[in-house]
Amino acid sequence: MDPQPSPFDSLADKYDSWYDGKGRVAFEIELAALRPLLAELPKPWLEVGVGTGRFAQALGIPFGIDPSPALLAKARQRGIEALYGEGEELVFRAGSFGTVFLLTTWEFLTDRLKVLGECRRVLASGGMLVNAYLDRDGEWGRSYVEKAKAGHPLFSHARFDTYEDVKRLTERAGFDVLKTVSTLFQAPGVTDVMEEPRPGFVSGASFVVLVARKRSGGCACPSVHFDELLRYSEASAP
Repeated sequence: MDPQPSPFDSLADKYDSWYDGKGRVAFEIELAALRPLLAELPKPWLEVGVGTGRFAQALGIPFGIDPSPALLAKARQRGIEALYGEGEELVFRAGSFGTVFLLTTWEFLTDRLKVLGECRRVLASGGMLVNAYLDRDGEWGRSYVEKAKAGHPLFSHARFDTYEDVKRLTERAGFDVLKTVSTLFQAPGVTDVMEEPRPGFVSGASFVVLVARKRSGGCACPSVHFDELLRYSEASAP
């Protein structure tokens, strides 16, 4: 698989530095919503759309896949064993993982149902999906929609959904939504204090996490080694 141009490639440094600057508090708020969920999630873990590896490193997700070579290089520097690839065509065998994460990846997916189907395929029986997305009706979502309309180099490639949209597609793809967490109620530019995550979907949240279980049978969770996964990859980015 030859790497294709990604809108993130030319902006990788700027995108990654956001987490240490203007986005520092927002990122900590997002992590605070995710960390309490981890103990109940079966392993091995995979992040689809791993980006620069910020979430993966902070949460202990060892494997990742992403279509941007520039972002992958940074993820690998953070110790993530990451492959080049698209979420619509994952390079792993069926039943390879216990949990698949989509962490602020949803907005940039070309074919959401196909990605969800692939996530379901690579999950073992009873495997879990964690989809943390930016809600269209939250302060951050509304801000990014306006930036997209103005031709922002990243957000013009994004599409933002409501909670009902995401939940409906998740269930349609063969998952049962078990839990939802909402956070990030402050607006961009004024997100400067920590927030406690709230259970369920709460209107006005910008960062919403859905935890869903794969419906029906499959294989039990195996142990996975990255050198084995490589044999089932068409190619990894240089």
